[in-house]
Amino acid sequence: MTDYKELTAKNLLKIKAVFLRPDEPFTWASGIKSPIYCDNRLTLTAPEVRTSVEEGLVHVVKTYYPDAEVLMGTSTAGIAHAAITAHLLGMPMGYVRGSNKDHGRQNRIEGKLEPGQKVVVIEDLISTGGSVIEVVDALREAGAVVLGVASIFTYGMKKGLQRLTEADVKNVSLTDFDAVVDVAAKEGYISCEDKARLIAFRDDPSDQSWIKVNK
Repeated sequence: MTDYKELTAKNLLKIKAVFLRPDEPFTWASGIKSPIYCDNRLTLTAPEVRTSVEEGLVHVVKTYYPDAEVLMGTSTAGIAHAAITAHLLGMPMGYVRGSNKDHGRQNRIEGKLEPGQKVVVIEDLISTGGSVIEVVDALREAGAVVLGVASIFTYGMKKGLQRLTEADVKNVSLTDFDAVVDVAAKEGYISCEDKARLIAFRDDPSDQSWIKVNK
């Protein structure tokens, strides 16, 4: 059986969809400094990696959500992955907008969705969980039975995990922060000292003491 966790981690690092910069941290919108930046949209422009990711998402849906009837992508990053995965599975798909359109039918959910249908949400990235929970809430309000989420990458932050649990949202990711950091250290993208700093960030993003480690 394919180890999608390690394979996806390797692929994301190989195509530079994941940037690890503990010495030159990125700044999130919240102001928090982060040693990692993940851009899974780059998987769409790398055919071999894209194929591996979509096959992985197919595996997740079949294994963890065998009763799924419809796939719904998150807007916008999850739409392409939902479409390709649904095509491979021979399933219908749609997507959920960030908000209702201001014209036409003013839809928030695009695509046919019947009340009671069993849905899996396809998401590219989960950090604090807020965005995907909003999508799940919109689908539930429309009468869907949301079985859970299939995502490419999750940070595995305590806040995000707690929010998903409180919202009763199951998530299965192809890979996660720990797997990426582990592979990055093994393959020489970062040092062992950097690995410890990254894990410290993951454990408590608001504590920026990891930045001040003397190199």
